[in-house]
Amino acid sequence: MNKIRPPRVTFHQLRTLEAVVRLGSITRAAGELHLTQPTVSAQIHELQSALDTALVEPAGRGIRPTEAARLLQETALDMFARWQRFEEDLQALHGLERGLLRIAGVTTTEYFIARWLRRYTDSHPGIEIELAVDNRDAVVRRLRQDETELAVMMMPPDNLPLQSVPLMRNPLVLIGPAGHPWTGTRRVARKSLNGQPMLMRETGSGTRLATEAYLRTHGLTPALRATLGSNEAIKHAVAAGLGLAVLSRHALAEDPAQDGVAVLPVAGFPIERRWLLVWRSDRRLSLAARRFVEHVQDHPPDADATPSGKGWVDDDRAG
Repeated sequence: MNKIRPPRVTFHQLRTLEAVVRLGSITRAAGELHLTQPTVSAQIHELQSALDTALVEPAGRGIRPTEAARLLQETALDMFARWQRFEEDLQALHGLERGLLRIAGVTTTEYFIARWLRRYTDSHPGIEIELAVDNRDAVVRRLRQDETELAVMMMPPDNLPLQSVPLMRNPLVLIGPAGHPWTGTRRVARKSLNGQPMLMRETGSGTRLATEAYLRTHGLTPALRATLGSNEAIKHAVAAGLGLAVLSRHALAEDPAQDGVAVLPVAGFPIERRWLLVWRSDRRLSLAARRFVEHVQDHPPDADATPSGKGWVDDDRAG
């Protein structure tokens, strides 16, 4: 049986190399690591000698990491993650609960994710939270690049190996300005959407993907008037009468009139979706992340709870 050879380099050297590759500069890496530039340069030189391969090359007045350096950075990040998990498992072995929970959520989750995290930290006070709230594309990128372990989203990508746990309903409602003529009717046929001015979230948004899929399925052709990058911008534009929009019910006040909008009673709405907690199935979760998954499985966050709202039409039979 072949023995595994110990590495010929140190964690300090790998940490320095990772910063140089990520920042693309010895000067910036030295600043982040609170080291002198000669110290950073010396550690890179020692790494190159130990591995007998070039890790940086001149590029104008600076340097450019080689492909070998990028490969080593990926290896170093994997080693750092595994070491962190070892420390967490060791702490758990001694009855301690410390660690870092890295979690990301798409923008709409900003309306409720803090409540979930508080319930978790009440039970696990030793866990530090690193939360990133961003658009769907950025959250997917964080998952792909191992910048987060867990993510809360509605429509996970199908090009990553993922596991998921359903969390709660995410009804997507059609909204118009407060006082819109449709608010006075019991039900509006969905074909009435044809030609209506429509506002959309940015390309790649889960809400937009779900809305476009719904419109295609039913052959509806509203007129796209504007694309906006946030729920708040959408609400302000709808309240100003710029057009109709589809948003998560969670993004609205309990009384939508407080946002200057109304939920419109159009057949087929709300579009029923669910929030999911997702993670990479090809990565081992840290102890903190495993505890969070267990927490939401044992204490699901009000699976069917959404803000109350009048004017929802679940009957999909109307045209």
